[in-house]
Amino acid sequence: MANNKSLEGLRVAIVVTDDFEQVELTEPKKALDDAGAITQIISPHSGEIQGMNHDEKADRFKVDKTLDQANPDDYDAVHLPGGVFNADLLRMEPKAQEFIKRVEAAGKPISVICHGPWLLVSSGLVQGRTMTSYYTLQDDIRNAGGRWLDLPFVRDNNWVSSRSPKDIPVFNPGMIELFSELGKQQGRLRAA
Repeated sequence: MANNKSLEGLRVAIVVTDDFEQVELTEPKKALDDAGAITQIISPHSGEIQGMNHDEKADRFKVDKTLDQANPDDYDAVHLPGGVFNADLLRMEPKAQEFIKRVEAAGKPISVICHGPWLLVSSGLVQGRTMTSYYTLQDDIRNAGGRWLDLPFVRDNNWVSSRSPKDIPVFNPGMIELFSELGKQQGRLRAA
């Protein structure tokens, strides 16, 4: 199990807004926290954001920083949860697009699950990439020049992607491995 503090001190931005799929935030966040990462919820607005369990309201979560307050240079990695409404709102948010473009330009690791890839598509970052997502996004990814695979977990360079909450048991260890490996290579983590 990856709960050996392999990410001690790594700063991870979880970019999300209202109506995200709750388990796609909470389970990866727990895995990151357990591995020693410092996670922060970054959203277009302050206050709290609403989680969802499919189409039913779930818990609310405190926003640590708004996209106006957050500087991509202050983070070592990014996680993008899904949820149809969350992903649809974020993809059209210019500040979210700018944030993820700066993270990608720096070669930092990005983890994304379910509908989360919409932000990557709308930010023009999918061209030439291989990834997975919820099956309804496959045309979006292909039309943006990416290669879509129907697999529970896909790693492509500094990205890891997954299809849905059912893939989280495979996704979380792969995310931790990517963040640890690239964190060490990029000098954001101490080598063991």
